[in-house]
Amino acid sequence: MSMFRAKKFDLGCFTNVRTLRDHSKRKAFEAAEPERQALRYIIRNTTLPARTRAMAQLQLAQMHCYTRPTQIRNRCILGGKSRGVLRDFKMTRYMFRLNALAGNLPGVKKASW
Repeated sequence: MSMFRAKKFDLGCFTNVRTLRDHSKRKAFEAAEPERQALRYIIRNTTLPARTRAMAQLQLAQMHCYTRPTQIRNRCILGGKSRGVLRDFKMTRYMFRLNALAGNLPGVKKASW
């Protein structure tokens, strides 16, 4: 399990255990993505023998769970929260509102809130 932990903390946000774990998942996913794509291509290729496809499916199933894209969750870059995160700004709704009202977000202005 320690092989999936981030060795260098290049995070620019609030750090807690969940944020560090999410960072580790993102690094593991990035490292294993080409291999996952190759295995998925082999599995879907119907011209290959069934045994080859079955072996690829077994290898894909045995990969660590941190290499799956569904394990990654969007988190706020300022507070580390995982709920109510706006994808365009990578911030929670509340942090977005505070930064927008303070004028820290270029191109964002108050409309009716």
